[in-house]
Amino acid sequence: MLSANDSAQATDAILPSPSSRLLLTAREKCLIGALFVLALAALLAPALPAAGWHIPHFVDTRAWLGVPNAGDVLSNLAFLAMGVWGSERLRARTDAPVGASWFFVGLILTCLGSGFYHLDPDVPQRLVADRLGMAVAFAGFLGIATGERISVRAGEAVLVLMMVAGLLAAWVARENLTPWVVVQFGGMALAVGLALTRPRPGALGVPLGGVISFYVLAKLFELGDATIFEATGHIVSGHTLKHLAAALAAWPVIRALRPTGFAPSPH
Repeated sequence: MLSANDSAQATDAILPSPSSRLLLTAREKCLIGALFVLALAALLAPALPAAGWHIPHFVDTRAWLGVPNAGDVLSNLAFLAMGVWGSERLRARTDAPVGASWFFVGLILTCLGSGFYHLDPDVPQRLVADRLGMAVAFAGFLGIATGERISVRAGEAVLVLMMVAGLLAAWVARENLTPWVVVQFGGMALAVGLALTRPRPGALGVPLGGVISFYVLAKLFELGDATIFEATGHIVSGHTLKHLAAALAAWPVIRALRPTGFAPSPH
């Protein structure tokens, strides 16, 4: 039988006292430092004028069934499929990681925003819609990563901070790309650091490295847009494959949310 003291310690382990909740762990302190550095970079780094960087160079401009730039437009349906699939998986789980629902909502928004942009990529204002969806999905992923590797409260904080920062950066990117570059690449550097950290006790075990690998693959496809188009005999472009690879970045998260058992059949 547990003594009164043992019972109190067990209760504190499950329900931490208010004073213990105010204390920052070493990982949380490191996280705050990293976020502070990213914030300084976004605010103080030289501005990158958006007009000088928006040069549409997508090589596959073929139409199909009346859809212009069909490869780059229709490949965004992969984001919709993964977003809906992941959202359905979440309905059966009560232990979903922080930010998972926003991650899948962001994928659906990315399908809509990126599809809208690629219908007429010569209009730079359409990029705002593309980036807004990406910002939501990215904030969701960083919430997942932080909640898995540091703490639930840190994941919740990062989700909110990156959501606000990403949406603002996407809007400001109409004139200054610097904040968007910091959010995208600085955020991914933060994700890599978290992936190299052991999962916290009780974490679901989302393989962050798998998500990051698909992200890197998508970037490589993006850089090789024309090269891949020529290498495949004009079957598919690198940018089309970029969309497919980026959508597959949701697969490691969805796999971690797989059902753990079956409910008993009714009598």
